[in-house]
Amino acid sequence: MIAYIFPGQGAQYTGMGKDLYESSSKAKDLFHKANNILKFDITKLMFAGTEDDLKQTNVTQPAIFLHSVILAKVMGNNFKPDMVAGHSLGEFSALVANGTLTFEDGLKLVAKRADAMQKACESEPSTMAAILGLDDDIVENICKNIQDIVVPANYNSPGQLVISGSIGGVGKAMEKCKEAGAKRTLLLKVGGAFHSPLMEPARIELAEAINNTPFSSGNCPVYQNVTGQPVADPEIIKTNLISQLTSPVRWTQIMQNMLADGATEVVEVGPGKVLQGLFKKIDRQLVTRSASI
Repeated sequence: MIAYIFPGQGAQYTGMGKDLYESSSKAKDLFHKANNILKFDITKLMFAGTEDDLKQTNVTQPAIFLHSVILAKVMGNNFKPDMVAGHSLGEFSALVANGTLTFEDGLKLVAKRADAMQKACESEPSTMAAILGLDDDIVENICKNIQDIVVPANYNSPGQLVISGSIGGVGKAMEKCKEAGAKRTLLLKVGGAFHSPLMEPARIELAEAINNTPFSSGNCPVYQNVTGQPVADPEIIKTNLISQLTSPVRWTQIMQNMLADGATEVVEVGPGKVLQGLFKKIDRQLVTRSASI
């Protein structure tokens, strides 16, 4: 069985998608359609923008979504997933790729999500940090016992957990994790505290948009961030997607469940190879590759 996986924020790079645009008329049409939907020239920023241009949340998220989804669509009959999943933002790419959302509706939701998150980030300074080499339960307990806002945000792989919250809360948690024996703590270059209670204003804003968007039955299950479980029911998918902004990404559990459910090959669709590397930490013998036209 083949699992197709879709990257999230952080996978962007200057020039992303340009090869797709130049090699496929279908891709070119979709990029132009995206410019019209977004009402700004996203292709110009993707193909020729600076790193700083691409770091803006309201640019980064649509850019990664477009790279992933357009690649999947250009693959045509070669894209035959038995299961899909996406890391954070990547879940929206996965839902378009498996037919739950249309390209247009998926892009509109991603744009709304990015704008809402940008506003939440600007309203209160916040941050995230990676904790390496410490058991999840130790990190969870450290976060629980700090009075400032700090929570586990991304369960990326065994021994790799990202925390999220106020600048003070994350700083205190990093110190406590070092004292507890973490191999490394690394402050991340992000706009704010994604997947934490500080994203509540964005969650409320996105919830309305999701509830007003039609979701169909996809052609295969999506393993959702909030639970790590496969879901096919459009209404449950909606509920989980709304919860995603303030809940942790359970990527470790998604990988374990995909493998337990019979995934024998993992294909990463979109920029970067980070998710393939995380799967390899779970199963070194697993066949992984990047999608191509």
